[in-house]
Amino acid sequence: MKKRILFSVLISVSILFSSCNYKNTTILAKRIQHMEKASGNPGSIEEIKESIKKYDAEASEVVNKNAQIGIWYKILGTRYLDKKMYGEALECFQTALEFYPDNENLYYYVGLCAAYMSHAALDFDARGNTEKKENYLKLSENAYLRAINIYDRYANALRALGVLYLFELKEPEKAVIYFEKYLTVETRSIDGMMFLAQAYYLTEQFDKAVELYDKVIATTKSADKKALAEQNKKVVLDASYGN
Repeated sequence: MKKRILFSVLISVSILFSSCNYKNTTILAKRIQHMEKASGNPGSIEEIKESIKKYDAEASEVVNKNAQIGIWYKILGTRYLDKKMYGEALECFQTALEFYPDNENLYYYVGLCAAYMSHAALDFDARGNTEKKENYLKLSENAYLRAINIYDRYANALRALGVLYLFELKEPEKAVIYFEKYLTVETRSIDGMMFLAQAYYLTEQFDKAVELYDKVIATTKSADKKALAEQNKKVVLDASYGN
C-alpha cells in the first residue's frame, strides 16, 4: 500500500575577524615564544616559582584572548543565522568549534545550517549529482548526534534530528526514536506529537499514531492543528483497516 505524507554581522565585523584573527594568532604565537625565551633555564625551586609568577598573568591573557575569539565567532554566526545567511553562519560556527569543541549549542547550529544548505545544494549542471546535498545532510546528522552525545536531553537537537530523519533522510524508524525522546523533555509539544504520529504512521504503528492524534485533538488550542489531527487520524484509520 502506497502511503501518503500527512502534512507537509554585519559585513564589517566579518572583515574585521578575517583580518584580525590571523594578526591576533601571530601576535599570540610570538608572545608565547618570547615568554619561553625570556624564562631562560631556571635552576632552583625559587627561580622556577618566580618564573611561574612572572609569566602566569601573560599566559592567562593568551588563554582569555583565544576564548574571546571563539565567543565572537559564535556571536557572528548567530547574526548570520538571523539573516538566513546559512553558509556564512556555518563557517563561523565551525571556526568557533576549534575553540570550544565540547559545546553542544555550536554542534546544533552547525547541524541547522548544514540542513538549510542542503536545500541550496542544487545540481546546477543537471547531471543527477546529489553528492553535495548528501554531504550537507550527513554533516547535519553528525552534528546533531554530537550535540545529543554531549547533552542527551537537548530538546532542540532531538527535535531537529527527528525532523531530519523524517523529512530529509526518509528514515522514519530513526525519527521515532528521537521524537519519543524529545517528548520526554517537551511533554506538551503539539508539534512533537504531530511529528511522532506521522513517524508512527509511516512505520505502520497505527494504534500509537491514533492515540497521539487523539491527544492532540483533546489538548491543542489551535483550531487548525485540531482539524489537521482529525484529518490525519482518519487517514491512519483508513490505512489500518486496509482502505
